[in-house]
Amino acid sequence: MAQLDALSDDEGAASIVESLRIADEFKSEGNDHFRARRWNEALVAYRAGLGRLPKKAKPEVRPPTEDEDDIPSTEESTDTAAAKVDQVALTPEEVECAKARAVLNANIGACYVKLDDHKQAVEACSQALLDDPSYVKALQRRAASNEKINTWSSLTSAQEDYATLLKILPPSSTQAKEIARSEFLLKPRLEAAQKQETAEMLDKLKGVGNSILGNFGLSTDNFKFEPNGQGGYSMNFTR
Repeated sequence: MAQLDALSDDEGAASIVESLRIADEFKSEGNDHFRARRWNEALVAYRAGLGRLPKKAKPEVRPPTEDEDDIPSTEESTDTAAAKVDQVALTPEEVECAKARAVLNANIGACYVKLDDHKQAVEACSQALLDDPSYVKALQRRAASNEKINTWSSLTSAQEDYATLLKILPPSSTQAKEIARSEFLLKPRLEAAQKQETAEMLDKLKGVGNSILGNFGLSTDNFKFEPNGQGGYSMNFTR
């Protein structure tokens, strides 16, 4: 029985190796399309490669025991972020799959950026970060896309990614300085988005309140909120 189990494990490892090989071929095909600015074709190739890989295993499936964004582009360098995965809980084959999934998802995110679909870009980069939380390219790309979406929640997410990047990158690096500048420029936009969305929400609530109070010949204008000097507000009714 032990020999059969060992054979089964070997066959499983061989299957994963073959899946990785095919996924890498699709990734190379996607890179060729990306170089030629064929974003949709690149997207199809990257997704095909991702489809050949096993999905991320849940942590509880394999408990611990005792015993690259690499898209060639004229617009950005081809450096890769080393995938930091839990090598205690994963087999070597699963580690390689995690790296491959992270790269393919990040590349899918790059395609969506080019197609100006930033919500999908955020989703793809988030998938990449599930396999490699310290993937610099994926963090940068997700933050940039969230800035494009330009809502209070998306800008907050971008701010969080910039904070993570500043912890990962060497303080003296050019990237860290650029990220610090992006984070600094983001703050007033975040505050403005918060104020705008809060005002819009209050206006909607006011409209709902007026529709109810109108039945009694009243409106929200009849209720005034004044600071009470103790950090709160007092409500006064006026005609």
